[in-house]
Amino acid sequence: MRKILIIGSGKSASYLLKYLLDKSEEEDLHIIVADKNIQNARTLLNDHPNSQAIALDVFDKSAREKAIENADIVVSMLPARYHIEVAKDCISFGKNMVTASYVSKEMADLDKAAKNKGLVFMNEIGVDPGLDHMSAMDVLDRIREKGGKIILFESFAGGLVAPESDNNLWNYKFTWNPRNVVVAGQGSAAKFLQEDTYKYIPYHRLFRRTEFLEIEGYGRFEAYANRDSLKYQKVYGLDTVKTLYRGSMRRVGYSRAWNMFVQLGLTDDSYTIEDSENMSYRDFVNAFLAYSPTDSVELKFRHALKIDQDDIVWDKLEELDIFSAKKMVGLKKATPAEILQKILLDSWTLGPDDKDMLVMYHKFGYELEGKHHQIDSTMVTIGEDQTYTAMAKTVGLPVAIATLAILNEKITTPGVQIPINKEVYQPILKELTEFGIKFTEKEVPYLGYNPLNV
Repeated sequence: MRKILIIGSGKSASYLLKYLLDKSEEEDLHIIVADKNIQNARTLLNDHPNSQAIALDVFDKSAREKAIENADIVVSMLPARYHIEVAKDCISFGKNMVTASYVSKEMADLDKAAKNKGLVFMNEIGVDPGLDHMSAMDVLDRIREKGGKIILFESFAGGLVAPESDNNLWNYKFTWNPRNVVVAGQGSAAKFLQEDTYKYIPYHRLFRRTEFLEIEGYGRFEAYANRDSLKYQKVYGLDTVKTLYRGSMRRVGYSRAWNMFVQLGLTDDSYTIEDSENMSYRDFVNAFLAYSPTDSVELKFRHALKIDQDDIVWDKLEELDIFSAKKMVGLKKATPAEILQKILLDSWTLGPDDKDMLVMYHKFGYELEGKHHQIDSTMVTIGEDQTYTAMAKTVGLPVAIATLAILNEKITTPGVQIPINKEVYQPILKELTEFGIKFTEKEVPYLGYNPLNV
């Protein structure tokens, strides 16, 4: 049997494993899942006869090399920073490799070695990055093939809570790594192109510069800019584009409320707070406010951030119980961001019956025969339950389909790459429609780039 080694069995692994196990008989596959803690892997594999769970510490060089040498192809579902050692072993033992993560500099540096050995190193083949690349290139290539000139490209995605499980004032719950949500946008200004002009949004203004979007059947959303939209200009071949903007989607009103945390400094991850383990939530918030012998924490907060008492933002803050004197932080030497994450987990953790939702929205503006045109492309996927989530589906299925395609030599171009070529994206997008992951395209009047607040 052909052996597929999957390293890591976290939240995105459910659909990946189900797809490969369902194909295992007809495709002659043996699925080996390696993880330091293999209980989750065993649960997902459910004693399937064509599967095996093995304990593996990725830092154990000997064990890692043995597992990789024994495989026909390797899928790394580890955190991005751990891919590189796996990748080096794949070079050494001549194994193709698949990841859902962004291509790091270290991974890119392996391109020559992978090509010399004829190896396919497919990266960014999850949802964002991944499904965003494939669905965008599908439309962009079709526009170019009929002679169109791309002048606008905007792309938005968001992991959100499904409408039937949307029951808090923020209209948001954690559907992926909570830490990434708390520190989103930090590190550099958001960079994009607007009507041939370079634009920059510093972090402290990021959540007050939003674009509004409407998706039929799902209502209104807002989006704030991603860190660097400009890097996709060359990747997507957008030499003639005048507007290039990528953003993260939330429900309307989220960003204005989140901005309160940014302005107060609660999302900072650059230093630790003394005696944080003995702080109450109220103590934590008060640590960022001016001293007053008479004013309450609530009053100081409202004054500092100019929040009216009847403002819905205030209701959102109170819903999180951040002014509680009874709830304790309980984290030693924690950063403000780590403490805020703990507070948010109390309210934003998906319940046992909650479902998540993955939303993606592309706008394509182009010129053809002297006229302006626009195509809007949208995709919404709702999760089934806490195991088979929309996030796991949109990450895991593209990874699984690409893995099998590489194993069957349907994807053969060697080197470190992302899924922007037709031999990759066309068959994957086609197969994804069988699982309900489908983009709806609509021709709309070309409006150019005209968001409300950017």
